[in-house]
Amino acid sequence: MIRSLPVLLLFSSLLQAQTQSAGQLDDAKTSQQLINRMSDATRKLSYNGEFVFTRGGQMDVMRMLHKTDDKGEHEKIVSLTGPAREIIRNNQTVTCIFPDTQAVMIEQSRAQGFPANLPERIVTVDEYYDYSTARTDRIAGRDTWVVRVEPKDNFRYGYQLWIDKDTYLLLKSELRDESGVPLEVTMFTTLIMDGALGDEMFAPSIVGDDYTRYEYTEVEGEQEAASTGNPSQWLVNWIPSGFNLSNYNEKSTSVSGDYLEHLIYSDGVSMVSIFIEKLGPEAPGGMGAQKIGGVNVYGRTAGDYQITAVGEVPPATVKRMVESVTAAK
Repeated sequence: MIRSLPVLLLFSSLLQAQTQSAGQLDDAKTSQQLINRMSDATRKLSYNGEFVFTRGGQMDVMRMLHKTDDKGEHEKIVSLTGPAREIIRNNQTVTCIFPDTQAVMIEQSRAQGFPANLPERIVTVDEYYDYSTARTDRIAGRDTWVVRVEPKDNFRYGYQLWIDKDTYLLLKSELRDESGVPLEVTMFTTLIMDGALGDEMFAPSIVGDDYTRYEYTEVEGEQEAASTGNPSQWLVNWIPSGFNLSNYNEKSTSVSGDYLEHLIYSDGVSMVSIFIEKLGPEAPGGMGAQKIGGVNVYGRTAGDYQITAVGEVPPATVKRMVESVTAAK
């Protein structure tokens, strides 16, 4: 089975933005420029607020704290409904705390924009997506532009984004399927801009000496595919046009020492993770297709290995990628 961080970790990368000078949208401002300003905003704004996340008919209410100081970027997300959960992110690590299972999961941090997969400069991927500013709206009492990001093929999903006219903070995001139906919705309900968030506010509020720690360590360190070619022992022989291997790492857990490869493919907006893990003698394999909101999962076994793809892309994309994987010669 894949031992990746739970779905809740995705929330961490969904909600970040930076303040920039306020102003009206003139004719020279394009939808791409708006998204680029939103993406550039990720690291500098300090704020706290509550947001709702809806996926697969289930709604979670969360509180987020975010700040950037001379030590870097800090973020904390606390669940306000359902089981108590916390996510704490800094420059180096993401820590997830789950009291219901008495587990703490720690993994290397990867800063991303909101939504999770939007690139820093979205203009570089306009070959695969269309952009338009649809209208204006109000979210959490604030005026917003509504921007659409629509794919040009059926191998990726689209977004609709509500961007604050004053701060360029993203206040609402919808992940949409091939028919334009929302699969996931993330939306602020309250938001306070606050530049005086103390360090103590980002400390864990859930602690326990009897918690099991699952710490994922890099075996050979993360490698950039652009400079290393294909470092994996496996080949993904089909990927959608525009997707490239953007990151590769090998990991082991602090508890079991289990080893897995993690390959990340992205077109600059959409992202697919492929996990390849050697199965134990009694470990179940296979799994087939699964779906949680906009996240599609597909897995199969190849000899003694489990191959699984996870991504906010259509089910046909993850299935075709997994079915194409072969051992490198």
